[in-house]
Formats: sequence, C-alpha cells, structure tokens
Amino acid sequence: MKKLVFASANQHKSSEIRSILPKNIELINLTDLNILEDIPETGDTLQANAKIKAEYVHHRTGLDCFAEDTGLEVYCLNNEPGVFSARYAGPQRNSSDNMNLLLHKMQLESNRKARFRTVIALIWRSEIYYFEGIIEGSIANSTSGSKGFGYDPVFIPNGFDQSFAELGEEIKISISHRTIAVNKMLAFLRNQ
Repeated sequence: MKKLVFASANQHKSSEIRSILPKNIELINLTDLNILEDIPETGDTLQANAKIKAEYVHHRTGLDCFAEDTGLEVYCLNNEPGVFSARYAGPQRNSSDNMNLLLHKMQLESNRKARFRTVIALIWRSEIYYFEGIIEGSIANSTSGSKGFGYDPVFIPNGFDQSFAELGEEIKISISHRTIAVNKMLAFLRNQ
C-alpha cells in the first residue's frame, strides 16, 4: 500500500480525492499527521498557494506530499473570485455568503461563462511538480441542489442543465476539475 500525504484539512476535498485514488494508495491528511493549524494561503495565484501548502507540510514532516488550490473563475468578472474563492465575501469563508456576493455581482450580466480550475503541487523526492484540471461551465441565476460544497449550487458544467450540487457526487467526481488534476498526478506517479 502506497501512502500519499494530502496537505489539506478540508474533509470535503479529502473525501473527493480519496474516492478518485486507486485502492492501493492510502490518503493521509493533515489531521492524521496532527497538523491542526491553518496553513496561510498568501499566494496571489492558485499555483502559489498550492506550493505554499505542499512546502509547509513537506518541511514539517519530510514526507512526499501534495496540495491543491481551486478557484472559480468567472469571465465577466475578470476571473473573480479566482484565488480568493474561499474568502470572496470575507475571512469567515462562508459558502452561502460567497455565492450570494457572486450572484449579486452578476445580476445584470448576460455572459455567465465560468470555469473551475484546480492546481496541484506535488513534492516528490524533493522536486516540485504541478498538475492542472479545468472544467468549463456557467453560473446559474440562483442556487440549486444540496449536494457538494463551495460554489457547487451555482456552477453548471458544460453539457449539463443542472448544477454540481444537483448532479450529485458520482457525476461531479467523474468530470470535475479536481479529478482531472488528480488523474494527471497519478499518471505521473505511475511512471516513477
């Protein structure tokens, strides 16, 4: 059994990634390592934040690890909220507040195209590698659905007429930005 450290305390993301990984890889998260403090996300890009988190855990543990940062990028808002997706409406990191602010800013917008983008930073044998996953879609006029987390109730992936929160975990995981990035990382690891 190969062990892989995920530099995150986010249980939603850990659960999603765990379901993507093959059975021969055990995912270890920060709680398992007794790293309970918040890792500062001071980067101005998704890649910078993923790198900060991975390096923090690698320096603390000496273990190979990966971290990710994900942002919702709305084209008519100059790719807002982007790197600030989790704290778009303030430091309280409240998903409802974030979605309400986004929908308010988009009230008069006809171009509702957006994308979710995930960047993974993997520290493997003391070298850093990056993997990106993108899914295109659009922003709904209101929230719908109760599954998922974050902006899932307002994001409708291309090719569907329901939000991620309505489609459910199985469909979301099969097409998501995070899955695309994780699969790229796994392809890399298989060749190591």
